[in-house]
Amino acid sequence: MLNIFLSGGPVMYPLLACSIISLTVIIERSIFWVTLNRRSNRRLLDEIMDLCESGNWEAVRRKTAGSKDPIVKILISGILHRRYSMVKAMEASAADETKRMRRFMNVLDTMITVAPLLGIFGTVIGIINSFDVLGTTGIEHPEFVTAGIAQALITTAAGLGIAILSVFPYNYFNSLVEDAAIHIEKYATSLEIVYEKLAQKDLTIEGQQQ
Repeated sequence: MLNIFLSGGPVMYPLLACSIISLTVIIERSIFWVTLNRRSNRRLLDEIMDLCESGNWEAVRRKTAGSKDPIVKILISGILHRRYSMVKAMEASAADETKRMRRFMNVLDTMITVAPLLGIFGTVIGIINSFDVLGTTGIEHPEFVTAGIAQALITTAAGLGIAILSVFPYNYFNSLVEDAAIHIEKYATSLEIVYEKLAQKDLTIEGQQQ
């Protein structure tokens, strides 16, 4: 592997940096999603919705104390601001959580784009070196020419390899973000509907009392 790396020429060093950055982001995102899945508690979310339907906000506060589930945090943000702007509060909290989920994804996207371009750049350099050697030595020393061609092929393969191995986790992480956004919207909309029903019920009771 070391000989192949050295045969690829100077472009292999930025390609190595790209591979390290991609691997670091993939590992960091994998740990993030594993941790997030452990914090998720669908049963707690259903219990919260049941308590909200009865308007028992104090019970919701006690039930959610210490919870690190991002959807729970979003719902609590809306409940705390229910008398002012529940929807906007949940939208702001959801934006923060989504931003955390998309962290470093632009870096991984950049590596997927840059790595093949660096590979092509190395290919061009290798071909230039081959023609330069061919013009200097002629065909009497083909081993010098093939060295440049090998450099061209190695950098192309390295750049494509980095991009191919990075695009699968990139798409997978994006799908996780989309799924999380769907669940956030589902529970936030449910809470909004429940609160509107409670508000209308309170208005009806006040009207009857008057």
